[in-house]
Amino acid sequence: MRAAVMHAFEQPLSIETVNDPVPAPDGVVVEVRATGVCRSDWHGWMGHDPTIALPHVGGHELCGVIAEVGPEVRGFTVGERVTVPFCCGCGTCESCRLGATNTCERDIQPGFTVWGSFGELVALPRADLNLVRVPEALSDVEAASLGCRFMTAWAALHVHTRVRAGEWVAVHGCGGVGLAAVMIASAAGARVIAVDIDEGKLARARALGAEEVVSSEPVQAIRSLTGGGAHVSLDALGATVTCVNSIRCLRRHGRHAQVGLLLADEQSVQIPMARVLAHELDIHGVHGMAVRHYDAMLRAIAGGGLRPGELVAKTIGLDEVGDEVASMGHFAQEGVTVMVP
Repeated sequence: MRAAVMHAFEQPLSIETVNDPVPAPDGVVVEVRATGVCRSDWHGWMGHDPTIALPHVGGHELCGVIAEVGPEVRGFTVGERVTVPFCCGCGTCESCRLGATNTCERDIQPGFTVWGSFGELVALPRADLNLVRVPEALSDVEAASLGCRFMTAWAALHVHTRVRAGEWVAVHGCGGVGLAAVMIASAAGARVIAVDIDEGKLARARALGAEEVVSSEPVQAIRSLTGGGAHVSLDALGATVTCVNSIRCLRRHGRHAQVGLLLADEQSVQIPMARVLAHELDIHGVHGMAVRHYDAMLRAIAGGGLRPGELVAKTIGLDEVGDEVASMGHFAQEGVTVMVP
């Protein structure tokens, strides 16, 4: 198969012909039909993820068709169209037994711990536990856009902070996951404030349902717009300043969700704990979404209130993946980019 191979961190990816993957006894091989290009892929390319061993193939937001099935797989067959969470559970650890496959103690992450979907084929483990069938109504590109960004935003708002109609929701950072959060919160009946320094991204956020947009002094602006602070706030970027701003903009008993990855020099953030204590704030870490929550998300999309395809700004070919990943260090993207091999 052809794949975009990383031989060194921060160096151009090489389009090469490599050996086709072989399914594990409990796994499958999927023919990749579409796969998102995500800032998490950029972090991997930069060397921020210690689980990556070179040479490596990235990519984790995929939709494809099962091409080969291991002998122990019982619930899936060749020809079915599927997607998968970026954290694949083992099925036996405590987290998996509790249904939290996204925090599996021995998780496998395509595109990070093993080769991913920046190629024509990808091997996926423990198929009966981790695969999700893609409804016919969703195109390959739309299904790939669910990736880690849309489903992580869904988990932040519906699994962790449990957003309610009429509440104020602040979204700090309007990249792919931030825009997904804007769409999801708006569809839930929340009043959304989008925060970014890029006017183009703020315009896109308005089109997706943001009631207000803020480009500077976000804490003061959000408190003023909401009459005391947001009920729910998400750091959808992953930086010290956005994490702290997200917490500080909350009203009493507000809920903060940390969605953006805090890596490299920003792994440790000094959060305003005195404010957390005095206002009894809830702080939620969001690490993707467990496979058991996909059904609710897909039913909401089928109902027509959520349109993940509107998040897709462009599609590219396999030969363009390397340049797209590298450019993510400059936050140049508006919306989601999907690779169609």
